[in-house]
Amino acid sequence: MKQKFYLTTAIAYASRKPHIGNTYDIVLADTIARYKKLRGYDVFLLTGSDEHGMKIGELAKAAGIEPQKYVDRATDSIKAVWDSVGADYNRFIRTTDADHVAVVQKIFKKLYDQGDIYKGTYEGKYCTPCESFFTASQIVDGKCPDCGRPVQDAKEEAYFLKLSKYQDRLVEYYESQPDFFAPASRKAEMINNFIKPGLSDLCVSRSTFTWGIPVPFDDKHVTYVWLDALSNYITAIGYDPDGSSEQYQKLWPADLHVIGKDIVRFHTIYWPIILMALGEPLPKQVLGHPWVLFGEDKMSKSKGNVVYADEVSAKFGKDAVRYYLLSEIPFAQDGNFTYEAFFARFNTDLANTFGNLVNRTVAMTNKYFGGSVQKPAVRTELDEDLAQTAQKCAAAFVTAMERYHTADATEAAMDLARRCNKYIDETMPWALAKDEAQKDRLQAVLWNLLEGVRILTVLLAAAMPDTCAAARAQIGLNDTAADFDGETVFGIGTDYTVGEAKPLFARIDTEAAMKEILAEQAQKAAAAAAESEQAEEKAALISIDDFAKVELKAGKILTCEPVKKSKKLLQLSVDLGEGAPRTIASGIAPWYQPADLIGKTVAVVSNLTPAKLCGVESNGMILAADCGEDVKVLFLDGIAPGSKIR
Repeated sequence: MKQKFYLTTAIAYASRKPHIGNTYDIVLADTIARYKKLRGYDVFLLTGSDEHGMKIGELAKAAGIEPQKYVDRATDSIKAVWDSVGADYNRFIRTTDADHVAVVQKIFKKLYDQGDIYKGTYEGKYCTPCESFFTASQIVDGKCPDCGRPVQDAKEEAYFLKLSKYQDRLVEYYESQPDFFAPASRKAEMINNFIKPGLSDLCVSRSTFTWGIPVPFDDKHVTYVWLDALSNYITAIGYDPDGSSEQYQKLWPADLHVIGKDIVRFHTIYWPIILMALGEPLPKQVLGHPWVLFGEDKMSKSKGNVVYADEVSAKFGKDAVRYYLLSEIPFAQDGNFTYEAFFARFNTDLANTFGNLVNRTVAMTNKYFGGSVQKPAVRTELDEDLAQTAQKCAAAFVTAMERYHTADATEAAMDLARRCNKYIDETMPWALAKDEAQKDRLQAVLWNLLEGVRILTVLLAAAMPDTCAAARAQIGLNDTAADFDGETVFGIGTDYTVGEAKPLFARIDTEAAMKEILAEQAQKAAAAAAESEQAEEKAALISIDDFAKVELKAGKILTCEPVKKSKKLLQLSVDLGEGAPRTIASGIAPWYQPADLIGKTVAVVSNLTPAKLCGVESNGMILAADCGEDVKVLFLDGIAPGSKIR
């Protein structure tokens, strides 16, 4: 019976189309899943979308559609991007799925009934983009410590999860599971930054918006993001407090959560405590991978330089995108995406080193032996060196992949490809072909090269599945390796009958490609500017309901005098039919003398928030017309003070 391996990605927030940095998550997880399958594991890969929260509600409102319709569209775009990079997942869960909603409500009630969730009041700082609350001490320069955006004061009734109750048990789990954190440095971050200062109880409901899973016993509240979103890892495979499925019993605990480093806290503190409270096993490992940065220039829609994986895949192939992300992003440090770096790696590793090796080997086998070569009986010193290099590279590849160091793994594979190319230069098949007496040697050389290519297609199959399937077809093999360990041994191959030599990667003309991309970015920037202008015009329009909020009244000016500290302000005493007159400061001194205004009736905004202007508290605003360099007050003589203007 195969050993199971259950891994998950973080579920993508359904607010926008994922850019290429977001796509690294699914590419990394999918590559690990494919590798584990090759190693004989029974693999289940879960991914999905996080579809609730205040931000989603606000975006849907701005788009003029219902939240469900908004997330339906957003999720379609997420799936399309995932598919564009060849993600082969077992389930795509949505937090709006009926089975997930039902079980999250059961989880909430179970934790409430056993006293792990209680009702209280939250007062602090709230970041809408991150859907997170922060204390004053956590705020950095008045902004969110995670994303750097402004935060808002928030005070509301909420339900809380007792994190502090489980703090000691959590630390004990850390100590008993040394591999729980990957990279290991994440452990110190969590302990020093969050656990040592003392865990604050976690807000798990909201009452100021409605787009979320309703709390089953309190319809004024919806389940807050982390209890909802994190629970997907168990609801997707059949967890139920009233009795879980066979699939859940088989797959849980998760062997690996693949997430970005920015949400390690939620997956290594909040999520384990939720599971402890439920009485369920904890995940075996959390891989908090680094970020994909974008050179020195931040991605911006207004600049037109936002990079999407599906667009790059459409131009240069999905395997090229996968390979770049896996080879360019270090295990513990942030990596970069720039088109210049992408083109350089594409041309160097994929077109020149790997693609050219396969093409030359297959072409020479067809040219010199009609496509068929036999396994040699002996090895020369050069052959033995190639065989030993292949074994060393395969071993290094496995060591790296078992630790999820994909950049090191792809480098090990390319080391073998480079050695094979060097072997061609050393043996010079074209020279051997001129001497009939060297025919057996030539056949041995080509067989050894085909053996090297075969091993490369096994090592790189998880990273570049389509390319490796095509390469295997060219050397006359099935598209998948039957046994990873067996098939990475140099010398196990039998006779080869190759197919037609076809280039796997066409070299990119970097100058022409960059010119095309820069033109596209300029076009996108122009479109974004036009879209922004339209949005501003739309935002400038108000509804009748908006206008109804403004209270306009007729007011008779009783007294008027200059404000001593200002050249622009006049201080008016205005009768609005309220009994006591109001004081209003108005910036009309350059155009009117006090004697011009006393006794006049004017239009006043009467429900404006009071403001202090040069020491005068102003309780309203006089309406006037801007006539170029002149300003004219709107006089309403003959209208009784206090009359409403509609």
